[in-house]
Amino acid sequence: MITGVLQVSFMVTTPSAPRSTCPINFGLEIFGDQWSLLILRDILIQQKRTFRDFQTSDEGIASNILTDRLKRLEACGLITRAPSPDDGRVMLYAPTEAARDLIPVLVEMSYWGATHDAATGASAGFRAAYETDRAGLIAAIRAGMDPSKA
Repeated sequence: MITGVLQVSFMVTTPSAPRSTCPINFGLEIFGDQWSLLILRDILIQQKRTFRDFQTSDEGIASNILTDRLKRLEACGLITRAPSPDDGRVMLYAPTEAARDLIPVLVEMSYWGATHDAATGASAGFRAAYETDRAGLIAAIRAGMDPSKA
């Protein structure tokens, strides 16, 4: 049993005043659209870092929506943005520690989808890694490794 006070290392904020204090509502206030979790997937699991990288995702996000969601995720405290040292015109996006804390959630959602979607794109390597060593899979993703090879 967990006792004591929950320690929060970095506060995340909702983009507007939340409808309630329910923790599920808090998540929905941030991730309740169809793009935010996919962008976080791209940053956290696929190590995408640039606007162009995100645009190459299979889902085909429109550039205006991508711009809006990147700004929103940055304002919420889940990603950071900085100019590339190689080309100052290119912005590099990186996850904050609060975003990295979502890796287990994304892994669970991915595994759920992989087991319930007949047309899943999840690799056999991902499923095997999850089934044999879920904690190791999460650690590998956190370390920036390819989850299908974990």
